[in-house]
Amino acid sequence: MDKDIPFYLSPVFVLGGLSLLVYSSDLFISAASKVAKKLGISPFIIGMVVIGFGTSAPELCVSVMSGLSDHSALSLGNAYGSCIFNIAAILGVTAIIKPITAKRTTALVAGPVLFAISALTYCLLIDRTCSKFDSSVLLGLFLVLLPLYCWFDQKSNGSAGAGPDAGRKDGCVLWIELLKLLVGLALLVGSSHVLVWGSVDIARTFGVSELMIGLTIVAIGTSLPELASAIAAARRGEHEFVLGNIIGSNFFNTLAVVGLACVISPAKDISESVMMRDLPVMSALSISITLFAFNFRSPGSDGRIGRRKGLLWLAVFVVYTVFVILGERS
Repeated sequence: MDKDIPFYLSPVFVLGGLSLLVYSSDLFISAASKVAKKLGISPFIIGMVVIGFGTSAPELCVSVMSGLSDHSALSLGNAYGSCIFNIAAILGVTAIIKPITAKRTTALVAGPVLFAISALTYCLLIDRTCSKFDSSVLLGLFLVLLPLYCWFDQKSNGSAGAGPDAGRKDGCVLWIELLKLLVGLALLVGSSHVLVWGSVDIARTFGVSELMIGLTIVAIGTSLPELASAIAAARRGEHEFVLGNIIGSNFFNTLAVVGLACVISPAKDISESVMMRDLPVMSALSISITLFAFNFRSPGSDGRIGRRKGLLWLAVFVVYTVFVILGERS
């Protein structure tokens, strides 16, 4: 936070950022839903590509800047911490607010794919370094898996799209919704930064340590766009947007964000806690998506992530956060 800015503006930033976050998330999800229906694109893919990647912009900015400043280890912590928060806290809170319906294909593919990516990441970082070769593998995998996953989802859901003339008849409406989508995304990311700035300034004024600020306000703050858009999507009953948002964000964080940061500045002497705590927790949470979303009573039907599962995810996040704080103090 800029020290030249008066303290009385900090609460304004917090309240203003929070209000704008709520408004922009509703605008963003509404526009995304209409664009998906107009173009015949699966809501899951819109959630994964547009919402998931778009709301990961804060993590990307932090990681790229960390790489340019030769602090690539910070990039790893930012990316993996956000992935854990996305599943345990965001999906947990969302399921508590309103149970999430998950398609069978999402349950059977998304969780295992994220788990496989986590396992591959562990193998690449086993020597506690992330070289340019390692990061190139991650980026290459991102470029291959993204179109492959999109193709698989569209094929499994059928081409419900409107055909080549979909955008012609009502082209002005489509362009308006696309514009709303971009404006909503920009406001979503911007308002999260404003909220974080105000919160950090207030925390510093009252003597909260830099460590606690980093572990709580900043870490959670970079994931506020995902949280806001997930809650907005759940309230609208757009369950595929919720799962697509989180899966896309984690997909983007583990492959593109880490890969890009370590291409810029390879990570050396990665903390043992990343290998022994963060990556295993991220892997377990990834496969839990399948365990929680799959309908074991009726395998051919859609699954349901209810409030009990949401509470379990949230409990895991609380325990994980406690261990992180205790680990930093020891």
